[in-house]
Amino acid sequence: MLQISNLNISLDGGMAELRAKTAKALGLPESQLPRLTLHRQSVDARRKSDVHYVCAVRCALPDEAAILRRAGDKVTAVTETPYRFPAPTRPASATRPVVVGMGPAGLFAALFLAQAGLPPILLERGRPVEERTGDVAALWSGGALDPASNVQFGEGGAGAFSDGKLQTGIHDPRVRRVLETFVDMGAPEDILYVQKPHVGTDVLHQVLKNFRAQLLGLGCDVRFSSALTDVEIQSGALRSITVTGPAGPYSLPCDSLVLAPGHSARDTFAMLHRRGVPMEAKAFALGVRIEHRQAAISQAQYGPAFEKLPPADYKLSCHLPNGRGVFSFCVCPGGQVICSSSEAGTVVTNGMSLRARNGDAINGGLLVGVSPSDFPQPGPLAGFAFQSHWERLAYALGGGGFVAPGQDLSSFLAEKTPSLSGSLEPTYRPGVAAARLSDCLPAFVSRSLRQAIPLLGKKLRGFDDGGALLTGVETRSSSPVRLLRGTGLESPVRGLYPCGEGAGWAGGITSAAADGIRVAEAVATA
Repeated sequence: MLQISNLNISLDGGMAELRAKTAKALGLPESQLPRLTLHRQSVDARRKSDVHYVCAVRCALPDEAAILRRAGDKVTAVTETPYRFPAPTRPASATRPVVVGMGPAGLFAALFLAQAGLPPILLERGRPVEERTGDVAALWSGGALDPASNVQFGEGGAGAFSDGKLQTGIHDPRVRRVLETFVDMGAPEDILYVQKPHVGTDVLHQVLKNFRAQLLGLGCDVRFSSALTDVEIQSGALRSITVTGPAGPYSLPCDSLVLAPGHSARDTFAMLHRRGVPMEAKAFALGVRIEHRQAAISQAQYGPAFEKLPPADYKLSCHLPNGRGVFSFCVCPGGQVICSSSEAGTVVTNGMSLRARNGDAINGGLLVGVSPSDFPQPGPLAGFAFQSHWERLAYALGGGGFVAPGQDLSSFLAEKTPSLSGSLEPTYRPGVAAARLSDCLPAFVSRSLRQAIPLLGKKLRGFDDGGALLTGVETRSSSPVRLLRGTGLESPVRGLYPCGEGAGWAGGITSAAADGIRVAEAVATA
């Protein structure tokens, strides 16, 4: 297999130009080219007068050694080694593995266990995605919050209402398998080669239905509205769990529990803490959502070529003299700010995009790093209390009904009377009330944001435009706690396998899914 890299393709060039430049790099006539597989595609916008795609393709040809001898450095030989799940060595047992949580970590752990002949019992405290979508829509329209079915809880986890980003910084052979699995479940094939793959909330919901059908077909026992409410530990090992389902609580024998509860299952972590499961507080980040006009950001990123390209995103960060890091998070081109609350009396924001990313606004988290030393009290659960405090202040500041506090950037930076007279309408539903965001943010966060935004505006033209809109608060960027585990991915409590973002071992859909596969390997070979 040969890989031909660094092929510069014009925005209008398409496959015809790609084949022509591939043939030239190989020193072959186009007629001798086989089918090309697009392996990587990114946008090079360093020079706004010459924005183009940079591509890498792969193909198999006869006499590749001869081609390599005469070709330039754009052509290399590659050997594809597909990921293989290890052969299970788990002793035969009447006790099936149990997976808690149907976010990406839990779903992938369950899938790979089932494909290895170990179909688990899969517990999800929330509802199937089609029911969950209706519950979320009702909340966003001004209705009541369902604590068991919302943006945080239900099939697909928090990522089911997001941009569906699959980009990750981890280097792991399982990542390719994760992407391929998403495609098998109905995600678009371009996630296999674009630099910043995303699925979109609307497509992701269909992917989740297909995922569920696959699990059921492999013999998994999928139980919705079924929350883990207790664990029985004897002599340092897990013996059984208590599940509270539609008919009430029941006990389930369990000696292998994949625990992927997501980052908002505060009651679950409190129960585990009471039962002595080792855990520690960890750093996370807190801040606001910032919205700009999508066209302005796209033009700043791509120049005049922006109309020929998909909506642009951004990734910004800076380190301040006060030692704080400020950074963008989960940027959603053409998307909307969403109500992500999972508890009564709180306002939590996040961002979401559809596959088309065709909204007029772009939003992103603008966050400040928070460490356990910032928490008012000690203990592994202190981060949850810290989050909750600011979420409740945001709810009060918005006036109730899950209305969020917000203000335009100019009034925030100048610390003037809060205003919503910026250059765009808020996308957050059920609504935004003009309020002083500093009243629902730690003082160090407000100060850090005011210092950082002008610096970030120097990195991305227009980012510090006074007409941008801030909406608060964003507190759930990652879990504030980590469940401890050893080299075998097992908790000090034998039979308990903490997994994914909520347990403190991943960040984002793809890395959580890869962690689910790793944990499934550990369970299968225990």
